[in-house]
Amino acid sequence: MDVLVIGAAGLDVKGRVTGPLQMGTSNPGRIRRSPGGVARNIAENLARLGVEVTFISAVGEDWTGHHILQQTQQAGVDVRHVLVRPDLHTGTYLALQDQERQLIVGLDDMAGLEAITPRYLNDRRRLFRDARMVVVDANLSPATLQTVFRLADQYGRPVCADPTSTVLAARLRPFLDQLHLATPNLEEAGALLGEMGAGSAPISMARRLVAEGGDLAVVTLAEEGLCYATAEESGHLPAITAPIVDRTGVGDALTAAVIFGLLEGLPPSEAVRLGLSAAALTLQCQETVCPGLSLERLYGQLVV
Repeated sequence: MDVLVIGAAGLDVKGRVTGPLQMGTSNPGRIRRSPGGVARNIAENLARLGVEVTFISAVGEDWTGHHILQQTQQAGVDVRHVLVRPDLHTGTYLALQDQERQLIVGLDDMAGLEAITPRYLNDRRRLFRDARMVVVDANLSPATLQTVFRLADQYGRPVCADPTSTVLAARLRPFLDQLHLATPNLEEAGALLGEMGAGSAPISMARRLVAEGGDLAVVTLAEEGLCYATAEESGHLPAITAPIVDRTGVGDALTAAVIFGLLEGLPPSEAVRLGLSAAALTLQCQETVCPGLSLERLYGQLVV
């Protein structure tokens, strides 16, 4: 196994208004559904790039849960260790977007993931032993995250983390010195550094995340690209211009492609370029994970 991914799986419900938003009343719009969850999205993107992925999450024993697992398995992800229980509520992410496809507000219901306890992971410790790398999102409880980092350290496995949201990012702060890779946006980077609302320059924040002990920090900046830093280098890369169909899942695709690059032994500056390529491809898809993602398309999107 190449990568063990642990975190949220759920259904993405995305609504976009087709006219000026009128608060307090019903608005004409378009609504789409697709499998989602930050960790699940990363796992599927990795599988579509040819990476051998095992996924740990929790879903309900309902149509939604089975649909999500079926779609994820068909993409090439090993879902045998996803917990399925009748008393669990399958996670849901609800997003409301404006006419320009910018997020107005998002609601994240991933309470069922609390069923992934430290004991659940300890009982599957061999998965940590067998993986080359571990990936988590911040939907996991603090106690479960602590177990992830303990087991990864025990077996000498690097951990990559997607902070998920500004609210949840602080859960990763105690583990900054154990992170091989962190991929926050600007607000999440502030939360990781304990500076909610701070106005530091993005490249400065990336460098400070590395100074806290991380190996590679990538601060994503939407249309402005990203800033990245390691102990040896740092820089800013512009986004790849692409038509925008849907923004959901773009950051997850970027994270997955950077991880792919690191697994392939690429230098960080090249790995983050692959991330920008995956982000541009995903922007052009209605689905949260681009079903046409492939190595050929990933490299074909790169600007030389």
